[in-house]
Amino acid sequence: MSFIVRAVSKDDITQLTDLAKQFNLLNLPGDRKIITEKIARSEASFAGELPKHKSEYIFVVEDVEEQMVVGSSLIIAKHGSEEVPHCYFKILKRDHFSQDLGIGFIHQVLRFQLDTDGPTEIGGLLVDKAYRRRPERLGKQISLSRFVYMALNPERFENRVLCELTPPLTDEGRSEFWEALGRRFTGLPYQEADALSQTNKEFIESLFPEEDIYLSLLDSKARLVLGRVGEATKPAQHLLESIGFQYLDEVDPFDGGPHYGCETEKILPIKMGKKLRVSEGKDASFKQMGLVGIGSDDFKCMLTAYDIQDGYVAVPAKTRDRLKLDLDQEVFVTPFDFGKKA
Repeated sequence: MSFIVRAVSKDDITQLTDLAKQFNLLNLPGDRKIITEKIARSEASFAGELPKHKSEYIFVVEDVEEQMVVGSSLIIAKHGSEEVPHCYFKILKRDHFSQDLGIGFIHQVLRFQLDTDGPTEIGGLLVDKAYRRRPERLGKQISLSRFVYMALNPERFENRVLCELTPPLTDEGRSEFWEALGRRFTGLPYQEADALSQTNKEFIESLFPEEDIYLSLLDSKARLVLGRVGEATKPAQHLLESIGFQYLDEVDPFDGGPHYGCETEKILPIKMGKKLRVSEGKDASFKQMGLVGIGSDDFKCMLTAYDIQDGYVAVPAKTRDRLKLDLDQEVFVTPFDFGKKA
């Protein structure tokens, strides 16, 4: 089989909706109307028609032989603006000591924060259940290809990147953290509040407490899941950590899921990649494997063998055909496994 990562198009509406229905992602729900709107926004973003704080890029991985969309991921170019701030809890420590008793405690507290000049955010990572555990590692391909696009078009993104990871939820999809905290201040069930927050943050700013919240006062079930990653999300966590992301001591104010982040230029697929021009590559060895991508409005990327010679990169003829590469065209090349250099 052959796979290519590319920008989503309106022709993908049905297949992407079917894919999203396999899961329950807030930023890519299995709703045809919402998917249609998101694809339209993505196409306008790739075309450079939207300001940064309104741009959202959706990528799909296609099984070329079956002509089937089997995975997706997305980039929100700027998560947090004056119009829709980025909100989170910062986890801090506060010392309390009694001179009379000679004892003290170090308490963890949650401090509510609003960011109106937010980072770029990545999310929406999906792989069709029938295509998981394949040797091509499609989840990793669709995840890392986003950074190839960011390296090709750095002016479209912020200098830091955020990823909000999903924490453990109950079998019914309930958040113990929300039940112990957020629901008490808003009166809203978790799913409703989380969905509302995608477009309206006013109720959070108005109803959440401004003062520090001591974790020791929360229910033990809520404390147990705070900053933790759900089992289904752990592969994504490990992948992020392997390319430079770190836990920020910040959590989502709705479900307590951890926030991971990294400076854009330090993300390994970007840091270790190179812009090179395509050559015919006589006597190329093709011993290295990595991602090769092109484009701003018509982005395409593939996992392929390649060979770098004298400042040029050669790829197999099949890859050139799939990506529609011309000789001397500029591409971005980065390793797929990060013990190796491009």
